[in-house]
Amino acid sequence: MQILVVEDEKRLAEALQQILQEKKYMVDVAYDGRDGFDMAVSGIYDVIILDVMLPLMNGLQVAQKLRKEKIDTPILMLTAKDQIADKVAGLDSGADDYMTKPFAPEELFARVRALTRRQGEVVLDEMQFHDMKLNLANCDLSCGDRSVHLNYKEFEIMKILLQNPQNVTTKEDLIVKVWGYDSNAVDNNVEVYISFLRKKIEFIGAAVEIVSLRKIGYRLEEKKNA
Repeated sequence: MQILVVEDEKRLAEALQQILQEKKYMVDVAYDGRDGFDMAVSGIYDVIILDVMLPLMNGLQVAQKLRKEKIDTPILMLTAKDQIADKVAGLDSGADDYMTKPFAPEELFARVRALTRRQGEVVLDEMQFHDMKLNLANCDLSCGDRSVHLNYKEFEIMKILLQNPQNVTTKEDLIVKVWGYDSNAVDNNVEVYISFLRKKIEFIGAAVEIVSLRKIGYRLEEKKNA
């Protein structure tokens, strides 16, 4: 899951990023409303955690503008204010939920889970393409009785490929979703991890291959000679 945190208090933003990453979420951070909007309008995020009091464009304006742009990503609004009128203003601007500072990490996690459930997130134990399975609990890739463990980036790339196995996933999409919006990763980083995954698919003996489409991206296919 990919989360955008828009918070101008850098210590709080970094703390939020850290605790969410410990839960294995991918997290990008913006420190003002304008940058937050520019990142959120990409539509790549599953949840946006948005502070109300922001420089350049406040959180209410960001939420309103995102909804006008037809971005329906769930928004969790953060504020130091707990007056009913403030909460109403936040929800009316397009936010889906509202949380008052300070808050416990457990409450944050619960609200993020609730927002993704409202979006119809289906919780799966594994993903499969032909004879290859990816265990979402332990990050193991398997075929029959052979399995191999994937590291974090390998796991995230394989999960993305398995979500739409017949469709092409571009290198740009993989960089943004796996390395992050502000990452310095380049095409070569993706190619290295694709190479790792191909070796692991070969190791487990799956009748599946990651096919490269020149200058476009990757998709999964069943091996023709399998």
